[in-house]
Amino acid sequence: MSDDTKNMRRDFESREDLIAYLTEQFPAAAEINEHVSETFIGGRKAAEARLAAIKPAAYAKTRNHLNGDVTRLSPYLRHGVLSLNEVRNAALDKVKRLNDAQKLIQELAWRDYFQRAYAEIGDGIWLDREDYKTGFDADDYMDEMPEDILTATTGECAVDSMVEELIETGYLHNHARMWLAAYVIHWRRVKWQAGAAWFLEHLLDGDPASNNLSWQWGASTFSHKPYFFNRSNFNKFSRGVYDCAEERNSVFAGSYEQLERSLFPNKPPSEPQGQSGGKGKQGKGRNNRGRQQGRGRERGRGNGRSRRR
Repeated sequence: MSDDTKNMRRDFESREDLIAYLTEQFPAAAEINEHVSETFIGGRKAAEARLAAIKPAAYAKTRNHLNGDVTRLSPYLRHGVLSLNEVRNAALDKVKRLNDAQKLIQELAWRDYFQRAYAEIGDGIWLDREDYKTGFDADDYMDEMPEDILTATTGECAVDSMVEELIETGYLHNHARMWLAAYVIHWRRVKWQAGAAWFLEHLLDGDPASNNLSWQWGASTFSHKPYFFNRSNFNKFSRGVYDCAEERNSVFAGSYEQLERSLFPNKPPSEPQGQSGGKGKQGKGRNNRGRQQGRGRERGRGNGRSRRR
């Protein structure tokens, strides 16, 4: 711990007092964005309360849905308020059958894997781990985020709604993160590094390990094929969380085969849906290293896994 950190205040009369102090101590961050999310309350007490409320069996069944029983523990894990061991033990204590906690524990294991990968490669986390498998080279992608995405003015309801939530709350369900990343990389052809850096500016649980390797997974630089989705997938798993009429999500309309031909015209077509020989990322093969949630028939993956808790 540096001397500057040791000398920082620890006690505050109110949350407003804390915010004012941090704004004064970190003016550069405040200049970028003064908004303070109320989505999570920090501290050990709040973390323990959220940990006590987890439902591992329900998580396994519903985590793919935006209104599913996800734990929302990721900010506390990210900042060291909770440990992976604590969450694992709490999950096991909550279930009568060990299998009911398996999915949640698998997600904790992936988080641990990403941290270990980060410890090994360091700043290499920002470099393409492999070539793109999209039919495009890295130079074919833009270096900067488009302004209409940053300002939630793309005209695509799903995209604008997710961007607004990201900026307002500092959080997105993992499935929404996957959709938004796919749009940035594959529909708008922006380098994953630009999107990953943008997420880290806003996410309360953002860390380069999970964030960057997940973006790389979706881009196909850390997996065997790109991840993408269609409108029916969005409708199924968003379940009305975003008020989006069909015509306002037109860019995602079509079958996976149609979208694949449109997004990746230089890429050989994938296997027909339902005929993939591998088990996707959950199969633990290093050609499927990403992580993300099991999304049924979404393209670019097999059984998948979740990214944020």
